[in-house]
Amino acid sequence: MTLPWTDSLPLAAGGSGVTPFFGMLAMVLVLAVFVSLALVKLRQSLLVGYLLCGVLIANSGVLVLVGIGPEDPIIANLGELGVILLMFTLGLEFSLAEFRHLWRFALFGGGIQVALTGLLAGAVCRYAGLPWPETIVLAVAVALSSTAVAMKSFQELGQPNNPGARFSLGIALFQDLLVILFMLLLPAIYGRDSGSTVGQIAWAMGKGVLFLGAAILLGRYGNTALLHAVARTRSRELFTLTIIGTCAAVALAGEALELSLALGAFAAGLVLSESIYSHRIMVDILPFKDLFLTIFFVSVGLMIDLGALADQWMFVLLGTVVIVAVKGGIVFAVTKVLKLPLRPAILATASLASTGEFSLVLVKKAGGFRLFDPAVEQLLLACTAVTMALVPSLMRGAGPFGRWLESKGLKSSVRPAPDMAPTAAVRKIADHAIICGYGPVGQSLNEAMRRCDIPTLVMELNADTVRELKTAGQPVLFADAAHPEALDLAGIERARFVAFTFPAVSITLAALPLVREKNPGILIFARAKFQTEVEQLRDHDVQVIHDERESSIAMIENAMGAYQRADLSHDDVLAIVDGK
Repeated sequence: MTLPWTDSLPLAAGGSGVTPFFGMLAMVLVLAVFVSLALVKLRQSLLVGYLLCGVLIANSGVLVLVGIGPEDPIIANLGELGVILLMFTLGLEFSLAEFRHLWRFALFGGGIQVALTGLLAGAVCRYAGLPWPETIVLAVAVALSSTAVAMKSFQELGQPNNPGARFSLGIALFQDLLVILFMLLLPAIYGRDSGSTVGQIAWAMGKGVLFLGAAILLGRYGNTALLHAVARTRSRELFTLTIIGTCAAVALAGEALELSLALGAFAAGLVLSESIYSHRIMVDILPFKDLFLTIFFVSVGLMIDLGALADQWMFVLLGTVVIVAVKGGIVFAVTKVLKLPLRPAILATASLASTGEFSLVLVKKAGGFRLFDPAVEQLLLACTAVTMALVPSLMRGAGPFGRWLESKGLKSSVRPAPDMAPTAAVRKIADHAIICGYGPVGQSLNEAMRRCDIPTLVMELNADTVRELKTAGQPVLFADAAHPEALDLAGIERARFVAFTFPAVSITLAALPLVREKNPGILIFARAKFQTEVEQLRDHDVQVIHDERESSIAMIENAMGAYQRADLSHDDVLAIVDGK
């Protein structure tokens, strides 16, 4: 849809020599900033804000200012880029260990939820007269939920380890696997491969499984040597370039095998997730991940035509209510089958009661085989946008609603299942010391702790050191202490103290808020070179080892010893150093 006032405007970007793609990308990013600021004040999800940016840009007619028409392939290319980047981050974050830990929630909970939701959605599609391929695609699409919005909302609520969050994560892992499987089957569903349907499905499955298996083996054995060599250079730029290059190469291999760029990007994420550098990769890729999500959600918004939806707003409203009510009811029933307590069950229900980003991915990929009815596609886009926008508000209201139900005598009599335990650390240790940095100070501290039988965990960014410590059986993470996921893996909430054994105060200050948030009572030790840095750290209730002060004390006492003078006691030396 374009506005009449845009007809008289020149194609500014094209006329000035600016490429249309860059012009549109600049417009998207600038508008995303302002819309996001407004949504932060309204306590709404930023991901929904990005989608809203796309809707505003597509329906205001401003695209002509950068030389792009409503049907320009640049918009489709932006969407394809968003899908590729989203699938890459999915592969990078996918955890077989997490899946094993949550297998009961994932297989039973996810299987029941997807099956019931898909059957109901499929029945509605067949009743509406849609062909079988579109029916199957839409049934699966409606069964999926927004993992990105749900998990981000759990973090914003400060409840990432809530039993409801663990349940939602289990369902999300099952849905992620389903998306990958279904993308392999799309050519067979639409009959694009020669042979029988069973043969098509078997060929697609076999090819996809072999490709993903090869990607995992490449990550475990082939790509490790390259990452070792890059890590030794200590170049952050080269490390990031290697990550992006691996993603592009494996994604291209997937396309060459006719498995799609999106599946190739997922395999690229798996390649990198299998290395000991996975936590460092997550640190480097997080800024890109936010950009990836922005691009994807904006590209979805660009496809929504408000003019077409104005004629069927009643269907959008009805579809939204039906999705939230029916899907929420199914999820709540599954939580009761798996004996989740009442309040976590309501929170999980609110987080999963929408369709999600991968619902749109499937519809876009299916559209490459046969175009959907524009009215049906617009209806799904609108319902997905609205239901995702509702999720943060529903989750914030879940707590008060659960307390109200309990006040009416509906308290749950069951206890959380073992699956709801927090994510396991490198080793299940508690009351331990976390040592950040393994230079001479870190080594000495670690050795002293071990001689006193105090459990320790080292966080280090030297690849060779990490491998040596792993071989010696020392719990160690190749990770940055200023990253929240690394602190979670280190078991920061169970630790007695954390020591920053390097004098890089800027890194220590960046990590302090994360440490305090996860363990307010933990003891923190840190090094500093200069007095101004000491004051900064002490303002954060940190016990500081002042390098210059300790060096001054040692220097004075050794100098007095050289002259065999005992005029100054240790207290006198301290007074001199402290200027008293």
